[in-house]
Amino acid sequence: MPNNTPRPNDSANYSERVKKTISNMEAAEEAMKSAEGKELASIKEKNARRENSLSDLSNEKDKKRN
Repeated sequence: MPNNTPRPNDSANYSERVKKTISNMEAAEEAMKSAEGKELASIKEKNARRENSLSDLSNEKDKKRN
C-alpha cells in the first residue's frame, strides 16, 4: 500500500506553486471552451479546488508573515 502522507510545504517554492496553479487554471479555462458534459463538470470542479488552493496558499503566506 502506498504511503499517502502529505509532505510539508516548502515555503521557498511558494511563488512557483502559485504560478503553476494559475497556469493550470488558465489552461482549464481554455479547455472548457470545447468541453461538455462530464468533462466540463470535472474541469469546473478542478478549478474550484485550485481556487481553494490559492486561497490556502495566501493564508499560509500571511500566517508566516505574522
